Amino acid sequence: MEKFTVHTGVVVPLDRSNVDTDAIIPKQYLKSIKRTGFGPTLFDDWRYNEPGEPGMDHSKRAVNPAFVLNFPRYAGASVLLARENFGCGSSREHAVWALTDYGVRAVIAPSFADIFFNNSFKNGLLPITLPAEAVEQLFQETGAQEGYQLTVDLERQQVLTPTGAAFGFSIDEFRRYCLLNGLDDIGLTLQHADEIRAYEERRQQAAPWLF
Repeated sequence: MEKFTVHTGVVVPLDRSNVDTDAIIPKQYLKSIKRTGFGPTLFDDWRYNEPGEPGMDHSKRAVNPAFVLNFPRYAGASVLLARENFGCGSSREHAVWALTDYGVRAVIAPSFADIFFNNSFKNGLLPITLPAEAVEQLFQETGAQEGYQLTVDLERQQVLTPTGAAFGFSIDEFRRYCLLNGLDDIGLTLQHADEIRAYEERRQQAAPWLF
C-alpha cells in the first residue's frame, strides 16, 4: 500500500449528499477483485451518457459534460470534496478501489458511512471529517479558483489551503500509523513473517501428518 504523509492535489467538488457506493461504482463492475482497473468507471452512471459494462473501451463512451469529473478544470484531481454521509449504501470495497484507481488520495466531507470509512484506511485512501462550515468554505473557494489545490498533511493532521489557512482533523492513531507507513492488513501481518515462519516449522515437526 502506498504511504500517505503529505499530499498536495487539485480539488474536485462533488456537491451531493448521501452519495452511495452504487453511485461510486455500479454493481456490474464488482466481478473483479484485482483492485485495479476501476478508475474509468468511477461514478459511471453520472459520468457517462450511456450504460457501461465490464470489458468496454470506456475511452470511447460518450461522457456527460455536466458532471463535475468531466470538467477540464478538474482534470487530474486527487482530492475529492463531498457532502455529508459519503459512501453510504452497500459495503462494497470496490468503491474505495475505484477512487484510488482514479487517483484520489483523500476525501473530505462532514461525515462518512462507517463501512466505507473503515475500508478507506485499509486501502490507502484518507477520509477526512471536517465541520460542515469548513467544508462549505472549501466548496466556495474551490468554485472560485480554477486549479484550486489543498495540501493534506497527515503527520500534522491538517488540511492547508493556498492562503495558508489550516483545518485540523482527528484520526485514530493506529490508522494514522498504518497510512504513514503504507501498511494494510497484509503488510501488518508480514511484519511478523519470521515469527509466523518459525511457528509453522514447529507445527510441522509436532504434527507432520497435517502436512
